[in-house]
Amino acid sequence: MSGKQRSRWSALYTALVLLAGCGGERLESLSGPTMGSTWSVQYVRHAQGPAPSLIQAEVEGILAEVDGQMSTYRSDSDIERFNALPADSCQPMPEPVLQLVRVGEQLSRGSDGAFDLTVEPLLDLWGFGPQGREEKVPGASALAEVRQRVGHAHLRIEGQELCKDAPVEVDFNSIAAGYAVDRIAARLTQLGIDSFLAEATGELKAVGRKPDGSPWRIALEEPRDDQQVAQRVIALDGFGVSTSGDYRNYFEQDGQRYSHTFDARLGQPIAHPLASVTVIHPSALMADGLSTLLLILGPEAGWDYAEKHGIAGFFVMRSATGFVTRSNPAFDALLAGQKQ
Repeated sequence: MSGKQRSRWSALYTALVLLAGCGGERLESLSGPTMGSTWSVQYVRHAQGPAPSLIQAEVEGILAEVDGQMSTYRSDSDIERFNALPADSCQPMPEPVLQLVRVGEQLSRGSDGAFDLTVEPLLDLWGFGPQGREEKVPGASALAEVRQRVGHAHLRIEGQELCKDAPVEVDFNSIAAGYAVDRIAARLTQLGIDSFLAEATGELKAVGRKPDGSPWRIALEEPRDDQQVAQRVIALDGFGVSTSGDYRNYFEQDGQRYSHTFDARLGQPIAHPLASVTVIHPSALMADGLSTLLLILGPEAGWDYAEKHGIAGFFVMRSATGFVTRSNPAFDALLAGQKQ
């Protein structure tokens, strides 16, 4: 599964393995490939705590399960087998798939249809999806045809089955990585690990503190067209973090910039000055989905949505002279409440 393209996060790590303080605490670091990108986990290992080899196996098992259920880049995944079905079909689904469909429905309704899990045919048509062949602006007739196969309203859940009344295709790339991070975080907690930083394809969750008592620090990347970045470093405990941005995955045609992020209501890429949005939320899954939703809505509607729902957001807008950053009151209040 390809990870959702987004502003990349980096954790400020001091070393791969650090010995610190008394009590035999160690800071362990693990990583590997996933979803066309990478994953990493750093955790504080107490005396007699789980060995890195066990944590590696647990994380890889979770990610393999997510990939087998939700990848749009392998034909044998649960969701791709569903996507291949014609209209008026149903298929038994594992509970995690149904859970994410429900989250997608919630986000679709909250955004009046701007956020939609069924935009994969549009992504393919414009050249961004797993079946995309060439990045180009499609013709009006082709766009009209594909839009008939887009819309969360065409999906329904009946018991443990996912059904559709049109030949829609589901793409979880806007929320699957956040879900995977929540799964990893829950498993680490079950194994008795009370301090960790878990990341998959740029989605993060930080819990607890490092052996020296310092917090997990996350660097927010602020976009620059020349690829240079300015970083704002934040400290977090107990929250997931996600950034969605359109400044790395796009194409240009006839002087016009076309983002990989789509407004399902229009069937077209977003075309506004909002370059990226960072969301902090107790759930990495919800941070993942909400950062995409706010990016789609744009600088005014996205800001208003975040304000209305108390979402902690950090917004980066393009301007005539460069980029302008803006954090909302919920974001500032949350960081003020974290021990820096």
